[in-house]
Amino acid sequence: MPAREYIEAVLHEIQVHSPGQVEFYQAAEEVLHSLLPLLEEEPKYMDQNILRRIVVPERTIIFRVIWTDDAGKPRINLGYRVQFSSTLGPYKGGLRFHPSVNLGIIKFLGFEQIFKNALTGLSIGGAKGGSNFDPKGKSDNEVMRFCQAFMNELYRHIGQTHDVPAGDIGVGAREIGYLFGQYKKLTGRFEGILTGKNLRWGGSNTRREATGYGSVYFAENLLNAHGEEIKGKICTVSGAGNVAIYTIEKLRSMGAVPVSCSDSKGTVHHPGGINVETLKAIKEVNRGSLEEYARLHPDATYIPLHEYPEGGHAVWNIPCDVAFPSATQNELTLVDARHLVSNGCQLVNEGANMPTTPEAINYLQKHGVLFGPAKAANAGGVAVSQLEMAQNASMEHWSFAEVDTRLFAIMKNIFDTAHTTAEAYGSPGNLIVGANIAGFKKVADAMIDQGAV
Repeated sequence: MPAREYIEAVLHEIQVHSPGQVEFYQAAEEVLHSLLPLLEEEPKYMDQNILRRIVVPERTIIFRVIWTDDAGKPRINLGYRVQFSSTLGPYKGGLRFHPSVNLGIIKFLGFEQIFKNALTGLSIGGAKGGSNFDPKGKSDNEVMRFCQAFMNELYRHIGQTHDVPAGDIGVGAREIGYLFGQYKKLTGRFEGILTGKNLRWGGSNTRREATGYGSVYFAENLLNAHGEEIKGKICTVSGAGNVAIYTIEKLRSMGAVPVSCSDSKGTVHHPGGINVETLKAIKEVNRGSLEEYARLHPDATYIPLHEYPEGGHAVWNIPCDVAFPSATQNELTLVDARHLVSNGCQLVNEGANMPTTPEAINYLQKHGVLFGPAKAANAGGVAVSQLEMAQNASMEHWSFAEVDTRLFAIMKNIFDTAHTTAEAYGSPGNLIVGANIAGFKKVADAMIDQGAV
């Protein structure tokens, strides 16, 4: 069967066997289509049926989570852990607590994680998990009781040489602490079975900052390859969570001017540059709304959600040199891409997972905008998660500077790998193709080495 027909057959089977999982299909389509030149050059991957094997998780776990709210009423949520691939090492990928979570979302994230983790060069497989629980508006005690109930099931399926979850949207230091405490209570063991832990009990320096810092390091490498640098660039950043905050922090430290951030209620535009300390106080300490930012900084503008351009988002209508979508999937639409191009944007660098729609990506690429794909650009978080695992296993604790130096080297290597692979397979400058082929090839070759298991 010709390679193109093989790819389309596999994609059709995904739609048949995973109906309604739109995000998973979108992620699979992007990866599989970009593999065409590899499959045509090396038919062994079709002979070994690697595509059909890699799009099916090794294990999918779905469970009920019953917890009690502050009024004493039992509440029910769904929990998920999709263990996609252990070919390169223990399953590794975050837990997401958000009302949008469903099986399709978790499968798309887990599928992306396979190749992202492979690109780091570290010995980790791909997985993802989470729940449709929403931490927003819940008391600390409610969040604690939910996390404990969630871990009552999850602990059966994780282990430091089997599956090591981390945080994601809705799962920060507070949630990791509650999850770890319950695991320890259930098992009686103090193990490195979660990453993103507090520094006081096994965490790693730079873990909180890693995805945001790594995203900026990747952008700097990409700009350097085109004779540019991040210093002096006007940057728009979406989101106001971990990734966005530390993208903004690193941009400022490298001499760029990050002028925006956003949350579920609106967008802040601060032409003089986002004040990181104010942002941290609002989001990390008070868990508040960005409306408060504009009240504290009169030279900033707050744009409520209802004032966004139709079909688009206010943050991408702000003139910039570099855009960092750092909130959630499919947040940057075709409408947004048109605004970015008309405003002279040079680079879109994905800090979130699959934040740009396929139509937007095509438009950006046709108009010469550089593009840093998520599975390469936002791999810093999982890279430092693995470094945390290494420190736990060796009972060591590395300095912030040491971890940050390792992170910079990993992100440079990821860029170099994606860049050279894109050239080798006839798509110079297309880092989507380069990242997908490089990540896939590493996993697929290991799958062949290990046999049909």
